This record gives sequence, C-alpha cells and structure tokens, in this order.
Amino acid sequence: MSRCVDIYGAGLAGCEAAWQCVRHGIPVRIHEMKPKKSTPAHRYHGFAELVCSNSLRSGQVFNAIGLLKEELFRIGSLIMEAAYANEVPAGAALAVDREKFSDYITEKIRNHPLITVIEEEVTAIPNDPDAVIVVATGPLTSDALSADIARLTGADYLHFYDAAAPIVDAASINMDRAWEASRYDKGEAAYINCPMTREEYTAFYQALITAKEAALHDFDQPEDTPQKKDGGLTVFEGCMPVEVMARRGVDTLLYGPLKPVGLPDPRTGREPYAVVQLRQENTEKTMYNLVGFQTHLTWDEQRRVFGMIPGLEHAEFLRYGVMHRNTFMNSPKLLSSDYSMRSRPNLFFAGQMTGVEGYIESTGSGYIAGVNAARRILGQEPLYFPRETVLGAMAAYISDERVTDFQPMNANFGLMPQLGCKVRGGKRGRNDAFAQRALDTAEKLVANGLLPSVVLPARAQTQADPDSINGENLHENHH
Repeated sequence: MSRCVDIYGAGLAGCEAAWQCVRHGIPVRIHEMKPKKSTPAHRYHGFAELVCSNSLRSGQVFNAIGLLKEELFRIGSLIMEAAYANEVPAGAALAVDREKFSDYITEKIRNHPLITVIEEEVTAIPNDPDAVIVVATGPLTSDALSADIARLTGADYLHFYDAAAPIVDAASINMDRAWEASRYDKGEAAYINCPMTREEYTAFYQALITAKEAALHDFDQPEDTPQKKDGGLTVFEGCMPVEVMARRGVDTLLYGPLKPVGLPDPRTGREPYAVVQLRQENTEKTMYNLVGFQTHLTWDEQRRVFGMIPGLEHAEFLRYGVMHRNTFMNSPKLLSSDYSMRSRPNLFFAGQMTGVEGYIESTGSGYIAGVNAARRILGQEPLYFPRETVLGAMAAYISDERVTDFQPMNANFGLMPQLGCKVRGGKRGRNDAFAQRALDTAEKLVANGLLPSVVLPARAQTQADPDSINGENLHENHH
C-alpha cells in the first residue's frame, strides 16, 4: 500500500483532511487546480475559499453547529484554528475575514514539510485499489471527474441549487438611515441595520417577488434538472434565495432575515416593521454582506430592488449575489461512517459531495476522512466517531443504509442519541447536556490516544443568548 495519501481538492474538507494526515505523520500530495483553473463560483486564489458567506454560524455550544466547532477545535482542527485567528465581530455568530482566513490555511498547507501541493486538475480516479485517496473536490466537481465518480460508484449524482449573498462597499452605505448594533445589544455592535416602515417593506416585497431572475450558467444545468414549486428549481432550505423565500408569503421574511425583534431604532426607540442586517465582511470593515440575501436575481435587478432598502439607496456592489449548482452523492448507499467507499475502503470522500451541508460540516467530514486515511496507511482499524458527538452523528447520517430519500443535512441535535434521562432547564438545559456529553466524548478520543494530542491556540470567545443566535442565523445555516 502507498505510504502517501493523495487528496483531490484544497477546499475546507481537503485542507482539513491533509492536516489530519500529517498530524499522524503521513505525507500528503494535495492536488488543486487553482490558481491555474477555477470554477465560475470561485473568486480568490487561496485554499479553503469561503464562496457564499463569511459566517460560520453560531459560536455557542448549546447550538449544534457551535458544538461541532468546539469539538473540532478541541481535537486539533486546522480550519477552526484559522477561523479563531481571523475572526471578525458578528454578534452571536462566528464570522471571519475570508481572505485572511484563506491565506492562513494556504500558508500552513504550502509550507508543511510533509505536504506537497500539485497544481493540476484531476479528471479521473486512478484504478489502483491500494492507493489511499481522499476526494474532496466540492459541490462544483468538474464534469470529467463527476462522470468518472459516477462510473466508479454506479450511482447517479443528485443536484440542488445554492446561492450567495451580495457584498457592498461600506463607504456607500447611508448611515443617516442605518445604525450599528447587534440584536438585543449583545456584544459588540457588529451589524449595520437598515430599518423599513410597513410601506417601505410592502413596496420592497412586491419588487422582490416580481424581479427578473438570472439565466443559469451552462455549468449549472444538468441534463435532467429536478424541479420544485419554489422558483422551479430544487433548492436547499438553508440557502434559500431571498426571492424564493419571499414568494412563500408576505410575512415570511419578517420571521427570517428581516426579523426586527431585538433591534430598536435609536432614532425612535421602537422596533421597525422590518430590518435588513449587513454583516462585516473583513477586518477593516470596508465591506459588508446582506445577511440572508442569497439571490438569483440579475445584477441589474439586484441594484434596483436592493437599492430600495433604506441605507442602500446608493450602495456600491462589490460582489453581486450568484446561484450555482451543488452536487452530492447518494452516500448512504456508498459510504461507511469513516467516509470510505464500502466497495473500495482505501478511497474516501469528504465535503459537501457527501451530503453534509455547510462549511463546518464539510470540515468535519474532512477531519474524519483524513484521520482514517492516515490510519489505513498505518495499518490501523478505522476510527468510527461516536454518535454522541456531532462529528459522529453526521457521519452516521450520511452512511445510514436505511435512508431512502437522501438529502443534504446541517448539524443538528436530532441526529444524536437521546440523553436517556430528564434534564432541567427546558430546551437550553437539554442542549447543554448534549454539549457536555459530546465534548467529554471527543476529549476521551485524545486522552485514550486515538487522536493526536492537542495544544489549543488562543481564540476569541463569542458570547450571546440563544434568542440572539436564532435571530441572526435562522437563514444562514448553509456554510
């Protein structure tokens, strides 16, 4: 068997997998087509690019995604190390300066003595059952490699559509109409808030639901596109285009990204009818993204409709929202919970193509795939992460052969085994108990020598209450 792991793709999952291999002392060749070639969804030259949003969602362990972050941090995740090293204020959420985040990871990967970066596009998986490979080429895997994976697996890919929010120049925001605050005034004033009266919201809503949508790119149009009533395309609920969400009802946005609760306008002392929040995109606060405004509108329509938002009348768009196809496997029929193929145990898959949905979920799959690829070379048995951890619960979900209608899934407590006892404190008390059990279980993996020891780097601590988390991240649970 090879004494080196080949990893295809230097996204979040691929970089995390590479890092876990070298932590086990196993050399890695990481194959990445950037910067020589890029997909239409990518803009930056570095590794681990955050395409859609710079938010990594909730930073608190009584939320499942916050707990997943904490598990990864405590067991030596490179991605979480980079996130805390490049954090920007985001209230209850953990958000990063996306370019500095990418640069941090790129430097670590390129300069590690056990990692060789090969700048090339992989178009086929070698027909070598002894080769240890991690495929982490992401949701926009090239047509050639997709076709080869379909040939190898004997199963069709599934498709859904994902959308990114626009980014505006901070200097172009009209602060005479907007103000800075976090929901419920928790933590630093991390958001710019644009208030709407009932009349302004009604006009905006009508413009939004009748605005022209962009034509799909060629790379976004598989021959047999599944259809859905919402906008005619299959879309992932956690990354719903704002115009599709709006068509579900006139009040839908008021309970989602335009929720005004906990955001009183300092000019009136009262909560507006609706509020659009803008989140800091970089450390210098020169760019802000429209929270929850993933969209598929044409660029002209984005300027027109989003320009109706008070404070954005003359906004300069640094990046328009885009929509692209995501591709994922029918993993329960193909993969084990160590993310290896049942029919070819030395071949691993990681990232969104496995059906884990989100930046951190993809990172987690890369962690497990990397650990187990290294263990293959070391001649050790697979390490199946306990379902009492979010890492293990996600791995169990994507490998559950009983699942017949497989769909992408974010981290959630519903995937984990129940506590088996009553817990005081309602939902918060239950979630705290889930978190304590999960972290104890994860740390035992290190204490028992199943994972390398960890020297935890310093990090910032995000503090917020659960209402703030739910309010700020209700429609951001995609990356």
